[in-house]
Amino acid sequence: MALAKIKKMKKELHIFFTALMFYTRIPCPATIDHNPDYLNKASRYFPLIGWIVGSVAFGIYCIFNYLVAPEIAVIFSTIASVLVTGAFHEDGFADVCDGFGGGWTKEKILIIMKDSAIGAYGAIGMVLLLFLKFKGLTQLIDISDNPKFIIYNPQFIILLLFVSAHSISRLAAISIVFTHEYSREDASSKSKPIAQSYSWREVVGAFFFGLLPLVILSYFQWQILLVLIPVFLTRFFLARYFQKWIDGYTGDCLGATQQVCEVVFYISVIALWKFI
Repeated sequence: MALAKIKKMKKELHIFFTALMFYTRIPCPATIDHNPDYLNKASRYFPLIGWIVGSVAFGIYCIFNYLVAPEIAVIFSTIASVLVTGAFHEDGFADVCDGFGGGWTKEKILIIMKDSAIGAYGAIGMVLLLFLKFKGLTQLIDISDNPKFIIYNPQFIILLLFVSAHSISRLAAISIVFTHEYSREDASSKSKPIAQSYSWREVVGAFFFGLLPLVILSYFQWQILLVLIPVFLTRFFLARYFQKWIDGYTGDCLGATQQVCEVVFYISVIALWKFI
């Protein structure tokens, strides 16, 4: 009985490290590989990866905030999040901008998205996305000075905001896997194993890790839960848009959804705070 539990824990740890290796550039044990079965199960930990990325971004922000102006610290924080993931999701966003901006048929869109070169739509989209992230994070940090939070540790509030943005946006992205079909018919995409199948464990795990940081944050201000509405509305319309044009989604679509929903989270919190 005890041996079975140990084997199960080892398998679960292997699945987690598979997610860590696939979604980030963080070094993992040499025994971890891109096993399709484990990669499929790793979707349950995708929002948990958001905890790690958000925590790293917050840590870098704190370090540089003691040395330079907060705005510069935010820039270094954004750079850190990009480096940790290897610009994995940003690349997907740029490909989606190019594909859906320049293609008018499913085949053309998929061909453009598969092209490693970045086009005008992708470049412009990335500039606007990073600008929105910078402005959003800068204003988001000011929320910690809100009188409603004076009795709490402002740094802890900022940490929860960072982590919530990354976990919820990843939950929004991976949830598309649970409701839509994979678009590409070939097996050339390294993201295809994620789309093969899923069980209730993947759904429960993704929602648990995706929502927990925000639930903790809601202890200090329950209205913060309302940001889920614009985030998942964005997810709904993006998924419907992908379905309309390419009959499903690709890995790039998931990356784009994560990036857009992250920005929507920042903007939603800022807008919500005007009414709290």
